[in-house]
Amino acid sequence: MYWKELYVFDGDVPHKAIIRNYTEKDFPQLIRVQQESFPPPFPSELWWNEEQLTNHVSLFPEGALCVEVDGRIVGSMTGLLVDFDPSHPTHTWKEITDGGYIRNHRPDGNTLYVVDICVSPPYRKLGLGKWLMQSMYEVVIRLNVDRLLGGGRMPGYHRHAERLSAAQYLEKVLKGELKDPVITFLLRCGRTPIQVIENYLEDEESLNYAVLMEWRNPFKRCV
Repeated sequence: MYWKELYVFDGDVPHKAIIRNYTEKDFPQLIRVQQESFPPPFPSELWWNEEQLTNHVSLFPEGALCVEVDGRIVGSMTGLLVDFDPSHPTHTWKEITDGGYIRNHRPDGNTLYVVDICVSPPYRKLGLGKWLMQSMYEVVIRLNVDRLLGGGRMPGYHRHAERLSAAQYLEKVLKGELKDPVITFLLRCGRTPIQVIENYLEDEESLNYAVLMEWRNPFKRCV
């Protein structure tokens, strides 16, 4: 099982953090973090429920990570294994994650797919999202699968949709002409875009668009 101790910094002040697999006793705190991380207009029905979390820790505990700071859970990241075909990349979040219930988890899958990542807003300045992503890259390597994959929301897109297509918006983010809270973060974490997907997730800010982004296992040659 996964356990990592490290220090994160609020300015020059270090805080001890632990990244580990979450368990059933953590469910109330994980649901609280979801509520803090995804306020309206994000659909509240997409916050974790106990049945989903139970599936995460029973079907694929290796892909269920949380981060504690000073003993308080303030973020989490969840994944499942899927068999991804790069020649047919289009899908919805609900299809590929079973709506977050991950009953379609495939132990023999070639790809670790990100179901969700979140950090409580007061703790985002500590760089915890990047540490969670790095930890999941380590799971990719340990499991010897091809890649980490997931759809990144485009919450800044609604401000530019009248004059830019989703693909054009992504292009401007990649050129540094625009900054998107999620896509720019994922780029900083080492993820690379594959393509824009429409109707990926009910998301008012992104107009239901997402960018499929991957991190390839550097110890494997992916076709």
